[in-house]
Amino acid sequence: MRAALEKEARWKTALSWLVVVVLTPITVWAGTAFGSGSYYVTSILVIIYAMVPFFVSFESRRPQARELVIIAVMCALAVVARVAFIWVPHFKPIAAIVMIAGVALGSRPGFLVGAISLLVSDFVFGQGPWTPWQMLAYGIAGFVAGFLAERGVIPRSDLSNRAKTLLSLAGAAFVVVVVGPILDTCSLFTMISAITPESALAIYASGLPVNAVQATATAITLFILANPLLGKLERVHVKYGLAR
Repeated sequence: MRAALEKEARWKTALSWLVVVVLTPITVWAGTAFGSGSYYVTSILVIIYAMVPFFVSFESRRPQARELVIIAVMCALAVVARVAFIWVPHFKPIAAIVMIAGVALGSRPGFLVGAISLLVSDFVFGQGPWTPWQMLAYGIAGFVAGFLAERGVIPRSDLSNRAKTLLSLAGAAFVVVVVGPILDTCSLFTMISAITPESALAIYASGLPVNAVQATATAITLFILANPLLGKLERVHVKYGLAR
């Protein structure tokens, strides 16, 4: 029985990585190649991809409505975190909220929260060819945070000051190294007609200040809100016996 459960867990993990690492990036790139207007279809496909591994995890058990409610609440909180700072250029705490969702809920819900919250918040900031790229970037942020938490690398509650500091620095570094460059790649494909090493370097270099501001917002938010939010979500999981 235990071997069967471990085999099922490995299969679900492999499916999740297939969605995040293969299908979603290919679809986002293809949507950019098809040009204007295709981003609506691409965004819907990304959401479908995000939902597949999540609902596969329900295969052997009866899903509880409260599990979906928690995911919806985290999506709403992530959207509010971005919209509330609309008046501050580039200073958006949304990545931190998505990472906290991944740590608390797991890798698959983390990717789903990241993808959905960017799609929804772009109804305020504006939909465009960048939307699927944002969904991919922040979905990966939630997925990686959840993946590390599932393996005990990131504590799911009661973080010490040292753990909070490390999480904040790691979150900021992830924004600079992964999230930001993915968004810069979108700019490279949509703004440059002929991609050369020089034009690529110019795009990525110009994106560094923006990524640094976003990383600062991520670090501050993680340090301040990680313990309160993770503590509340952990209590909900324990109280209602929710699976992860």
